[in-house]
Amino acid sequence: MPDFDVILVGAGHNGLITAAYLAKAGYKVGVFERRAMVGGAVSTEEIVPGYRFDLGGSAHILIRLTPIVEELELEKFGLSYLELDPVFFAPFKDGDAVFFYRSADKTIEHFESKFPGEGEAYRRFLADWSPFAKTVKDVFLSTPSPFELGKKFVFGKAIQGDWKKALPMILKPYGEVVDHYFKEEKIKSPMVWMAAQSGPPPTEPLNAPFLLWHPLYHEGGAARPKGGSGMLTQVLQRQIEHHGGKVFVNSPVSRFLMSEKKVTGIHCNGIDYTARAVVSGTHALETFTKLLPSEHQPEQAKSLRVGNGFGAILRLALNKPIAYKAFSGIESRIALQLLCENRQEVNRAFGHYLKGEPTPRPPIVAMSFSAVDATLAPPGGEVLWLWAQYFPYELQHGHWDEIAPAVAEDILDTFEEYAPGTKASVVGSLFQHPLWLERELGLYRANVMHLEMTLDQMFMLRPMLGMSEYKSHIKGLYLTGASTHPGGGIMGASGRNAARVVLKDLDKKRI
Repeated sequence: MPDFDVILVGAGHNGLITAAYLAKAGYKVGVFERRAMVGGAVSTEEIVPGYRFDLGGSAHILIRLTPIVEELELEKFGLSYLELDPVFFAPFKDGDAVFFYRSADKTIEHFESKFPGEGEAYRRFLADWSPFAKTVKDVFLSTPSPFELGKKFVFGKAIQGDWKKALPMILKPYGEVVDHYFKEEKIKSPMVWMAAQSGPPPTEPLNAPFLLWHPLYHEGGAARPKGGSGMLTQVLQRQIEHHGGKVFVNSPVSRFLMSEKKVTGIHCNGIDYTARAVVSGTHALETFTKLLPSEHQPEQAKSLRVGNGFGAILRLALNKPIAYKAFSGIESRIALQLLCENRQEVNRAFGHYLKGEPTPRPPIVAMSFSAVDATLAPPGGEVLWLWAQYFPYELQHGHWDEIAPAVAEDILDTFEEYAPGTKASVVGSLFQHPLWLERELGLYRANVMHLEMTLDQMFMLRPMLGMSEYKSHIKGLYLTGASTHPGGGIMGASGRNAARVVLKDLDKKRI
């Protein structure tokens, strides 16, 4: 008898979600994690005494579009979400600011009052693309076979109206799509900056869907787990253990066990553990080029595009709340704060990235969720997280260990222009530059999406053709995580989709 029905390699949120579904279904599950705690890039630690920092993703938006929390009954195990409304706040250096609210109608009214005509333009944008956005959501929650994509996009209701008019828009760069609807740059730039969070720049063709799913922000909104982003993964661990599963930390998997052409288990800390199936939630390169014997490594793994880094995060402990020049009310601290003056700022940043240079005065997404969660900071204090793009992992000149202090200071100086007095209130910090992200979180070349989110590595091409249905080329080995469909971000769809595939095979005794 094997030691487990299923072994999960890696305790990121997708791997834990897969394990949670399997454990709830009554299967014997073992989760093996190399770090001292579960969560991977969805974890929270007290880095500065009294201040809790997220180590990876912070805003929970995509998972709110899934049934995962309800299906796994995570509230029973301690998960409590705090709503964020407004969802986005965009301040500008001239003292102006705009808000995006959970309510589409309230957002439309706000835009119309500031920029007559732009609210109605936003209404048209939402009406035109809400069906498409909902179809994208449905695709994310399914296995991306050609049949499923055709059924949903071509024969479904993704487009209301003329495909001949819609298709050219879908094929455009998202930086141009906004011009079709809006005149005001202060509406365009925050929308484009949010679209840029998936990686590709505003000028790259065929990337309009990163903007066109914007209507979903009004459907699911944004929220924070009380206690930090990592509470999601802590609660998943409790759920797994409640259903009889075992979670092993400080347990790096060194290789897969093989019997002929089948994966039969793992080797960890000098011990062999066997299972009917193994699900790898680690980076695709880790799975294919380190854990598999060389004779079983797929040739396609050599051509996976990981890219050259993405962003950098400066996490700060402050002794007082931030105060924006453009708007000092608490609403600006609750929302995700989009600091980007115009689309040219994003393009300029990407230009520095292409030259292998850190971006000076970068566009920023700021988060100060201590405004809604007092557990994150001492009384009167604040946690502030500054995500900035674009920052190459491989530099043209210098080394990250040498330049990190200067780059961190430049990011803070940029924020200071929007919220004067912030620098003087800093009592502690953590700078997660690209090399740090690889060393500490196992993100190859600092790509938080694992693999580049471009059309050639999306849907049934992620991680590669023939493996998009969460099954590898080797019997007994399944896949989940950001390297698989639908990619990175705190959504959990990959974990849920993989669980359904494994459960189907287990129930039919195919493995």
